[in-house]
Amino acid sequence: VSYNLKKLVEMGYMHHQRCEMDRRSVRVRLTERGRDVRDVVTDLFGRHASGLQDKGVLGPDGIDQINHALKRVERYWSDQIRYIY
Repeated sequence: VSYNLKKLVEMGYMHHQRCEMDRRSVRVRLTERGRDVRDVVTDLFGRHASGLQDKGVLGPDGIDQINHALKRVERYWSDQIRYIY
């Protein structure tokens, strides 16, 4: 996480500041440039979700069903890894 945060700060997408009370903690926030990227991605996701629904690829609850299925797959994989060792 530290490496990725450092790169995002260097590229001007994130701002970070050490907490004065606990120097191990860092407060992070998006810069204006980071918020612009977030807005673009949010708009893109919204257009794609609408397109999937408009073309009948997914119904109104399709994304919820996919998320639920992916969470079950993640839980299965986590259990498999946990019981290997």
